[in-house]
Amino acid sequence: MREIQSNKEFNDLVASGKPIMLDFYADWCGPCQQLLPTVEKLSKEFEGEVEVCKINVDEQRDIASKFQVRSIPSLFFMVGNKVKGSHKGMASDVTLRKKIQALLN
Repeated sequence: MREIQSNKEFNDLVASGKPIMLDFYADWCGPCQQLLPTVEKLSKEFEGEVEVCKINVDEQRDIASKFQVRSIPSLFFMVGNKVKGSHKGMASDVTLRKKIQALLN
């Protein structure tokens, strides 16, 4: 799993055209920390197919505002610069796996 550290890194990722799952989180957010093992598991499961990235909302406020992130965790599923789906709050691995598989179809 990759952590996005800058706008440039984010823009390069989007420009790659790969399917992407973005996890907007904060270190102080309990639900974000609870969701992390699920996101890490899916990152390994879909390695090479989907780029799974986490974005710290406190460090990357401009990216978070582009996505109008108002609550965390917030997950976005993208191909290129098009958002194909999103999920706010806790989610099971089954729910997230379905959203990832929808990106690949």
